[in-house]
Amino acid sequence: MKLLKLFDKFILKLEEFILSYAVIIIALMVVGKALSRAIFSYSPPFADEVSQISIVVATFMGISYAARKGRHISMSAFYDMAPFKIRKILAIFIPAVTALFLFLLAYYSYQYVYGVYESGRVTPALQMPAFVMYMFIPIGLLMGGIQFLRNMWINIANREEIYLGTDVKDYNDEDDREIEEQVHM
Repeated sequence: MKLLKLFDKFILKLEEFILSYAVIIIALMVVGKALSRAIFSYSPPFADEVSQISIVVATFMGISYAARKGRHISMSAFYDMAPFKIRKILAIFIPAVTALFLFLLAYYSYQYVYGVYESGRVTPALQMPAFVMYMFIPIGLLMGGIQFLRNMWINIANREEIYLGTDVKDYNDEDDREIEEQVHM
């Protein structure tokens, strides 16, 4: 169990490292290209490709991080109004279905990336294999699916509380506790 927690912490730090540097690279490339074009009337041809790769990395590698932190997009109007038992069921069902779809998308994206790999295509400016840019899509989707399964499991294992992510409790429960504490004062 301790080894799994250590591995999980390593994955979290790796995700944070990848995401933060991808965002920094995007900013540097976009601003650098704009400044270069404005000052020198020249735009480096590789800037668009590096930005595109960084956006793909940030987008798909960010799925797992967002799921872990409970920061993924959700339409929660009905969820927020539901009583605890219904929210608990939804907190198990929604991540399970989401994980299933992410695994399915990971499979299809892997097939696509493998096809790009077999084609031998390279990017126009950097002349690097095109599959390198796309390989982060199935990796991110797979890691996101695993994280949503973890979210589902933590809600099955913990009966008293609802978790939006493995690191984040449901904000509705915190609001309910604050109200109860104020009433009992």
